[in-house]
Amino acid sequence: MTGKKKRLLVVVGPTAVGKTALAIRLAQYFKTEVLSADSRQFYREMTIGTAKPDAAEQQQAVHHFIDSHSIAEEYSAGDFERDALKLLADLFLHHDDVVLVGGSGLFVRALCEGLDNLPKAPIEVREKLNRLLQEKGLEALQKRLQEVDPAYYATADIQNPQRVVRALEVFEATGKPFSSFRQQEFLERPFEISTIGLNMERPELYDRINRRVDHMMDSGLLEEVKSLLPYRNKPALLTVGYAEIFDYLDGQCSLEEAVDRIKQNSRRYAKRQITWFKKHGNTCWFSPNAWDEILAYIEQ
Repeated sequence: MTGKKKRLLVVVGPTAVGKTALAIRLAQYFKTEVLSADSRQFYREMTIGTAKPDAAEQQQAVHHFIDSHSIAEEYSAGDFERDALKLLADLFLHHDDVVLVGGSGLFVRALCEGLDNLPKAPIEVREKLNRLLQEKGLEALQKRLQEVDPAYYATADIQNPQRVVRALEVFEATGKPFSSFRQQEFLERPFEISTIGLNMERPELYDRINRRVDHMMDSGLLEEVKSLLPYRNKPALLTVGYAEIFDYLDGQCSLEEAVDRIKQNSRRYAKRQITWFKKHGNTCWFSPNAWDEILAYIEQ
């Protein structure tokens, strides 16, 4: 990595806003490749509910970290940081720019800033907490987190079950609050980072989300979730689009109610994504269709 400093072009924003389309267009313009930082698109068994780039889109640009793992494997943000840095070192031998795209804030942060050096909890601790989540619901785990780690509870996205479970498993394994392991300084990377945030007027975004959910159901989301029943306690499946269908399969609601909840929870998730990316990183925000402005920002 000598001569011109290499650059990572990061595309972030809420679900359904158009990140994939922009990432592909950037990859074609700069003649480079795309890394996915979507924490669910890694898994081969999760396709419809994750809105992966389809075969035609993947033919338009080389994508990495799509279908790279099985849902049976554990794959953390720390694992992604290690693997993505190694891949970037190879890609930068042939490209001045590489594109990173995704709405999973923790995974984007892992690659761009580095993660805290957190202890790995025994698998039985995670399984116990996931069972508790399934049996008693997220509120019970939120209450426990507030008791043992009020500092993290005050700043964390406590509506995200994966974050709550992760914080509690660190506490259960070490006896120390999750917040005590968090680093204050970011790691400097040997490449420049330009972060493009995509957003649009809320009614338009919500309409796109609702139509995407309808398309997922028409494409076979119910059958996909049924096929994943043996893995339902895996963290990636405790998320929007999957958890609601599991509730339907458990007889807790009708299919129509489950679909409505997916839409509602997806809209809430989109709001949390926007909040996250506005707080973390130096992001410049654009309309998804503002190609000329985005390109001018990158090339300035």
